[in-house]
Amino acid sequence: MEYEYIQTNAQVADGVAVITLNRPKELNALCLELMEELMHAFGVLDHDAGVRCIVITGNARAFAAGADIKQMSGRTAIDMLNVDQFSIWDRIRKTKKPVIAAVSGFALGGGCELAMLCDMIVASETAQFGQPEIKIGVMPGAGGTQRLTRAVGKALAMEMVLTGRFITAREAFAAGLINRVVPVEIYLQEAIKLASQVAAMAPVASRLAKEAVLKAFDTTLDEGLQFERKNFYMLFATEDQKEGMQAFIEKRPPLFTGK
Repeated sequence: MEYEYIQTNAQVADGVAVITLNRPKELNALCLELMEELMHAFGVLDHDAGVRCIVITGNARAFAAGADIKQMSGRTAIDMLNVDQFSIWDRIRKTKKPVIAAVSGFALGGGCELAMLCDMIVASETAQFGQPEIKIGVMPGAGGTQRLTRAVGKALAMEMVLTGRFITAREAFAAGLINRVVPVEIYLQEAIKLASQVAAMAPVASRLAKEAVLKAFDTTLDEGLQFERKNFYMLFATEDQKEGMQAFIEKRPPLFTGK
């Protein structure tokens, strides 16, 4: 598929693919067409056996400065219901492979929500995170009230959602929203480095471990522990489990095949 609003590169490092949002003049505003391309790209990479971890990024000025307001401003509630744009977000959320956001500059509104949809976030020192929808008479609709609250707690999430205040990369790190803050010159390289570490692990174990961590957000502790245990046992049916444990015993690096 030819993409107009994103770029993909599946050869940046062993097992790592990069998706780049590519609407620089619009600060990578998330129009419906871009999101549809993003959904397609995630689907392709999720089924590519050569890809073990995915990085999504924008540019130094903006990861994504929000939704495309011009595209939404004239719609009615029924229009929004019929467009059903959030079904695209749901499909992206179901990506099985680990996903890392490399964020620099603005990650606002839908941009912040897209970053939070990922499993980890590496941010440059210039990154700013925010949910400023309240300033245009609406509220977050792609997970901002839910994922932000789970990540940073009620007090800070409520302030950001109700006032539209942006937080810096340092604040985001201190609040537990992101994994690390690095100089702007190397934010993408650091995200790829982290992705390479993930990609070096057993792919099936990575997938099931990701599932188990995410399960913690929507279930009780007892149910989560049962889910974790089931996935743990399941990995003893893989060749990678045998290889990993044998390599440990033999004091050599494991060679994981994803089987």
